[in-house]
Amino acid sequence: MVVQAVAPPLRGAALSAQRWANLTFLHWPVEPDAVQRFMPAGVRPDVIDGVTYVALVPFQMRGAGPGGRLRVPYFGDFCETNVRLYSVDDEGRSGIVFRTLESDRLSTTLLARWGLGLPYTWSKMRAVHAGDLWRYTSARRWPRTGRHPLRSELTVRVGDPVEPTPLEVWLTARWGLHTRLAGRTVWIPNEHGAWPLHSADILGLDDDLVAGTGIPVTGEMLRPLFSPGVRTTFGLPIVVSR
Repeated sequence: MVVQAVAPPLRGAALSAQRWANLTFLHWPVEPDAVQRFMPAGVRPDVIDGVTYVALVPFQMRGAGPGGRLRVPYFGDFCETNVRLYSVDDEGRSGIVFRTLESDRLSTTLLARWGLGLPYTWSKMRAVHAGDLWRYTSARRWPRTGRHPLRSELTVRVGDPVEPTPLEVWLTARWGLHTRLAGRTVWIPNEHGAWPLHSADILGLDDDLVAGTGIPVTGEMLRPLFSPGVRTTFGLPIVVSR
């Protein structure tokens, strides 16, 4: 399946806009049948060469706010780490299904959980930059599962710019997300430019989040990628299934 690295333009009004900054993408293969239960009604795992993937993506949110232009100081700037799966609906709209979105901003966590049906959690987080090194840390505060908080720690050394492979374009060029909202499955479209991607070497990885969401990986990690980020705009939800 050919995926374009640049999004088609949004139609209609903008729901929100934000900048995703200083991301690291880590991907592992998973069996589609093993993650079907995590898909909302009317959605199935998106596959390429018979395989789908799970991603761990830590980054910094910058300038998030409603509409296409308004930025909200403080509330729109925070650290985030998400665990995501890849999805497609019967209309052929590909996207992402989030299993968790760790955030260090409680107000944003509550708004996104109750307003958009997204599984945001409140966590203690940091993203520290020193030269060509990035270190991301996260420890969940709420909602807790078990006696110990789920944690994630990742340190990478950022390398030279790279050209993405067709698989890496397929994984990163996602122009929407699927979620349940008010008892319905919806697809929320987004648009942004092509990702500027760099190589990344992992210097340390200790993560509970992927396993903690119940996703069994079945193979070796793909090559890590880093991006300084993109500015993105989300459109209004489109109903997929009731």
